[in-house]
Amino acid sequence: MKEIPNLSFWKLWNISFGFFGVQIAYALQSANISRIFSTLGADPHSLSYFWILPPLAGIIVQPLIGMFSDRTWCRFGRRIPYLFIGALIAVLVMCMLPNAGSFGMSVSEAMIFGLVSLMLLDTSINIAMQPFKMMVGDMVNEKQKGLAYAIQSFLCNAGSLAGYLFPFIFAAIGISNIAPKGVIPDSVIYSFYVGAAILILCVIYTTIKVKEYPPQLYAEYHGITNNDKEEKVNVFKLLANAPKAFWTVGLVQFFCWAAFMFMWTYTNGTVAANVFGTPSVEIVKDGVTSLVLNTQSPEYQDASNWVGILFAVQAIGSVIWAAILPSFKNRKLVYSLSLILGGIGFISTFFIHNQYTLFVSFLLIGCAWTAMLALPFTILTNSLSGGHMGTYLGLFNGTICVPQIVAAATGGQILHLFTREGSVPPEVNMLVLAGILLIIGACCVGIIKEKK
Repeated sequence: MKEIPNLSFWKLWNISFGFFGVQIAYALQSANISRIFSTLGADPHSLSYFWILPPLAGIIVQPLIGMFSDRTWCRFGRRIPYLFIGALIAVLVMCMLPNAGSFGMSVSEAMIFGLVSLMLLDTSINIAMQPFKMMVGDMVNEKQKGLAYAIQSFLCNAGSLAGYLFPFIFAAIGISNIAPKGVIPDSVIYSFYVGAAILILCVIYTTIKVKEYPPQLYAEYHGITNNDKEEKVNVFKLLANAPKAFWTVGLVQFFCWAAFMFMWTYTNGTVAANVFGTPSVEIVKDGVTSLVLNTQSPEYQDASNWVGILFAVQAIGSVIWAAILPSFKNRKLVYSLSLILGGIGFISTFFIHNQYTLFVSFLLIGCAWTAMLALPFTILTNSLSGGHMGTYLGLFNGTICVPQIVAAATGGQILHLFTREGSVPPEVNMLVLAGILLIIGACCVGIIKEKK
């Protein structure tokens, strides 16, 4: 088996550069979905259900992308056609989703329109995102994979930083940050438009700059025989033969991604209530009166913009921690440490009522995010070989999607348990729970098996 040659820094950079644009789209989705659906009229206890669609799309789409791209060879490459198509669809949907309340539809119709748009957006982001991870597995040798995924992590966090800041920046330069009831503010709408433009430009750059290995050379680099090429893909057989790293890292992933699903769902409400003093209003649903935050108030919209700042701080923390990670020789030690720091960050939000002090919490959360992006794929791809790299990475995405689905399906019921009659739902409790989950994940790192 021929050894994959070392690549220059800029070749490694080009392989992942399009990830910058994809992550802007993902950041805009992560930071604004709760805001969008709350503005459209969603109840806080139902908010987590809107988050089921993104991971549900991922768990279906990404294994298929991996499986089909393993068998795709054309003049444009192996993985690149999929990322380009996914990005193109994402751009179109990003221009639709934030207008869910602007077409004169009823609340229920706007919700349905938003849900369909969200499903299409996350599906297309998944189609575009997965090929970048696969190309590192395809084109980078084991010695350089740590660096390649570190570059990918940097670009991911840089894209997140831009996406999170856009609404705040647009509001700061005078674009309206409030809107009539049921309508999304212009600061959010323009953020999605600009993000869509950057996404397609970044993906075009990667498409032009990266030349994937042709089939024969790829087979030589990965030790694929003619028998391997003729072998039909059996997902259940692949899972049965998966390396131990697949399952042991997957257990850690479960706790990590459930925690971050709670963060994306409940940070808006937490910051609005605990820091910005958002007023509450009474709503009547099925004859029951309850208190919720007033999502039409300037305080709520200001808090939502500040959430973008906090997520940007998290991205900055991730970039800083990504630079520190390579100095640790023990990969499992730094993985566990990163998750513990993130857990402390989440739990600290319960005690903080100052918007600037929250920077410390989200810097710590950024440490966990860096580890989650870089280390699992480094450990897994180093334990894989042969012609099913893409399929395995697609299946491994289930360890990201399943915990998000579980968290989204149960989040509303858990919040009900925390809610006292006559009080606004204490969404900060969900962030404390997220911190506990990360610490449990850190304890599970010790069982990871890294050998081939």
